[in-house]
Amino acid sequence: MKRIVVLFLVLQSSLFFGQFTGSLESNSQWYVDDEHIGGFNEDERFRSNNYLNLNYFLNKFTAAVKFESYAPKALLNYSPRLDKTIGLAAFSIKYKNKNLDLTLGNFYDQFGSGLIFRSFEDRQLGVDNSIGGFRIKYQPKNLSVTSFIGKQRVGFDLSDGIIFGFNSELDLSSLVNKNISIGFSYIGRNQKLPDDITSDISETLSLFSARINYSYKKFYSNLEYVHKGDDPLIEFESIIDSRLFDGNAILFNLGYTKKRMGLDASFRRLENIAVYVDRAAYLNVYNDQLINYTPSLTKQHHFSLSNIYVYQAQPQLAFIPFGKSGEIGGQFDIFYKFKKNSLIGGEYGTLISFNYSQWHRLKTDYDLANRTYKSDYFGFGNKNFSDFNVSLNKKWSKKTKTILTFMSLFYDKDYLEEKIGQINASIVAAEVNYKINSKKSTRLQLEHLFTQNDKKNWLAGSLEFNFSNKFSLYANEQYNYGNDFNDDKIHYYNIGGNYNTGKTRVSLNYGRQRGGLICIGGICRFVPNSTGLSVSLNTNF
Repeated sequence: MKRIVVLFLVLQSSLFFGQFTGSLESNSQWYVDDEHIGGFNEDERFRSNNYLNLNYFLNKFTAAVKFESYAPKALLNYSPRLDKTIGLAAFSIKYKNKNLDLTLGNFYDQFGSGLIFRSFEDRQLGVDNSIGGFRIKYQPKNLSVTSFIGKQRVGFDLSDGIIFGFNSELDLSSLVNKNISIGFSYIGRNQKLPDDITSDISETLSLFSARINYSYKKFYSNLEYVHKGDDPLIEFESIIDSRLFDGNAILFNLGYTKKRMGLDASFRRLENIAVYVDRAAYLNVYNDQLINYTPSLTKQHHFSLSNIYVYQAQPQLAFIPFGKSGEIGGQFDIFYKFKKNSLIGGEYGTLISFNYSQWHRLKTDYDLANRTYKSDYFGFGNKNFSDFNVSLNKKWSKKTKTILTFMSLFYDKDYLEEKIGQINASIVAAEVNYKINSKKSTRLQLEHLFTQNDKKNWLAGSLEFNFSNKFSLYANEQYNYGNDFNDDKIHYYNIGGNYNTGKTRVSLNYGRQRGGLICIGGICRFVPNSTGLSVSLNTNF
């Protein structure tokens, strides 16, 4: 009894001297029938995604838990594994001092650029691939070493496959008197093979990464190479054990910066580099169980019509319905800010930026019947996508600034969506921001997409009014006025507002969602057409 009393007093003392923080996020929607896009044919018109994070800090220790609720069901097109009314989604206990970082439980991490490994959370995309296990980080001078082992989060469960890894980063600057660092990573995935597999296939898949970063004065560069070991072909969630393929990736980035000017160029080649912690999850539509990170290296536009034809990286190997083995291409950025009080710069300066990205299939010979292929390493096959865009940012006065953008796109719908059509489109967009006074402001966006392909021309607009730093209202619309079919000339409209008070934000929206891809940071999630009322709450405490 005395021991219980002592333990209770110790816990009470810890709670008294420690510190609690937390956050709550709730996103809910009531779906309604819509005569223009069709009735709501799913069960449960009201759906809600909710996330509660609790953190406790005491000296060098941190404890964290996360609860999630999907009641009565998750929002449309989130993973069906997110199926609990309320459940424990993650927990961790962490110890950290100057050089040592120990974590037991769930954690996120990234090795290099993420081509070999990245675990992260993005709730809007429905991605949370945290690792549940043990991780150790050691960081003496000029060196960082990380090692971990665990299973990946899959809904409210853990993956069948085990993932383990090692990462090292060494800063050589003090040794060679140059700004240079090198890194090496290893990732292993181990998963039991089905009983009907009789061929000699290793249960462990290995991936290796080597990289170097170098900078000199105003120049910087980095190079990374990833090798993926032999892995069996997966078709229709089944293992084709007679077909083993390795994979690889290379990423090179070069840039130059100086006052008022910057250049950046990236090149990347991916071949059979899509990696999942469970083999059967290959090419699932929910971004579930991904081990590595292969975002599209294209301009991330903030205008709405640019998301109609948005590119997704193509790292996968497939033979059905036609051959795919990867992608090759890159992008180039340049910006220049004209001086204030110059002819073009005017009183406040003018910023002009150019971006060009182009992506191709790998130049490859396929034997579809026998499920084999041979690629030309630096060969460019047919073009998948290109985007040339130029933007002009101009501040006219203390109250007014504008953004003008032009985009020219090519999108191979045949290859990227396995639907008929190759699309050439142009988009012009303009944005005006006007500051009425220290509290009130307004923002207007107008856009037009021109194309003779697919669904033809679109028109879009958005108007936002900020009454203060606490309260704002907005209305936006996309209209497919050029569609050849009158019934498909649909207005996709939304009206809503946001209210902020302290650490709490509440949002309300009613409107019609255009089906397609929602993309954040080059990673996308498909959403269907829908109409309804949405409410969101975010608070920190």
